[in-house]
Amino acid sequence: MPLTFASDESAAVAMHVIENKGLDNWLNRQSDQIAAWVRSTGFTGSLGETLLVPSGSGEIAMVLAGYGSVEKRARGRFHLAHAAVKLPEGAYAIKGLDASRASEESLGWLLASYAFDQYREKKSARAQLVAPDGVDAGRMEAIAAGECLTRDLINTPACDMGPSGLEAACARLAEEFGADIKVVKGEELLSENFPMIHMVGRAAEQKPRLVEMRWGDSGPSLTLVGKGVCFDTGGLNLKPTSAMALMKKDMGGAATVLGLARMIMDIGLKLKLRVLIPAVENSVGGNAFRPGDIIRARNGLTVEINNTDAEGRLVVGDALACGAEEKPDLIISMATLTGAARIAVGADIAPYFTDDGLLAEALDKAGGAVADPVWRMPFHAPYEKLIEPDIADLDNAPRGGMAGAITAALFLRRFASDVRYAHFDIYGWSAGNGPAIPKGGAGQGARALLEALPETLGL
Repeated sequence: MPLTFASDESAAVAMHVIENKGLDNWLNRQSDQIAAWVRSTGFTGSLGETLLVPSGSGEIAMVLAGYGSVEKRARGRFHLAHAAVKLPEGAYAIKGLDASRASEESLGWLLASYAFDQYREKKSARAQLVAPDGVDAGRMEAIAAGECLTRDLINTPACDMGPSGLEAACARLAEEFGADIKVVKGEELLSENFPMIHMVGRAAEQKPRLVEMRWGDSGPSLTLVGKGVCFDTGGLNLKPTSAMALMKKDMGGAATVLGLARMIMDIGLKLKLRVLIPAVENSVGGNAFRPGDIIRARNGLTVEINNTDAEGRLVVGDALACGAEEKPDLIISMATLTGAARIAVGADIAPYFTDDGLLAEALDKAGGAVADPVWRMPFHAPYEKLIEPDIADLDNAPRGGMAGAITAALFLRRFASDVRYAHFDIYGWSAGNGPAIPKGGAGQGARALLEALPETLGL
């Protein structure tokens, strides 16, 4: 089902949004029949409650959606999405919702319509919403489509979303929006000076590659780099079974970057967009890279490999170095990079690193405005020594286990020198099963970035 709003408001059923404290006043304005029905069901207006109110002929006359209290709503987001997944097919029009909440709830409703059913014979169908007054329906649909793309890419198993599948997804997106695409793969990576991308992916059946997409010919320049490790066995430092179970999501950075790129192109932001996706599979083989190996990266720095399971920063490093060479106005990297980030802030928050105070201020404001929580983490300079081994410029896996997200971010910053830069260490997965954020692949930080870009880049 497409994540779009219903077009015919005249055929829509009214859905009244009611807080706990407002229920009695609302009932006093209704007919005796409706008031009696609502009271008989025990409906209280609690958050997530949904009630169908029948007409005299047995059809749906209206819907009540509980909106709880301010205190309860503060513990979550997209609250009307509960109604979206409970109501029968049809169109619904919101009544009684504060205008300041309309955009968030409308987006939540669209996102609740998402279902990953490519591998199911039975397809899902959901209720549709009429866009409330004051909501930019086109923008909300573009954002939902971008998030849908991200979820689909992450949810697709590695057998169908290896490096070639990720390249194909980039090509489809480029074709849809008239973008240019270029791919460097296999041994060409060495001649084109992408040694770390080649090294990480060379043991896999599908060739490693760097996919580049360009769109827009005017305005400030934005480069997005997304980690595209389509499956991560850990390499010779093999992961245990439990740690490998979700490794189809290790291309979540690439998926989120492509979702953001789709939003940008669909909305038509006036900027020059460049997307760089290093797409690899970190496999085990006779030619796999080894602990103790040293490699010279694209920017000339040498890197000692102390753990082949810290491969994401290697492929992103080469792509960042390539992106920084053009000195864009802003470069962003997104990667499912460290478990330390999850320990620090949990799975629901997207931690990010930047030295740019204005960018951080814009991101923090935007994250709250669009219900996409982000949190600034420090590029803590005293930890630089932790990523500097004795025999090379950099260490890809510092020993000690402390500050893993920070040391990984410091590693990446070495490849984005002399540019305005931010790095997002995302999780890319929802373990729960909320209505607007179901279990499975999840975008993080993209909506906050989209909201922050106009202020950040002067659009």
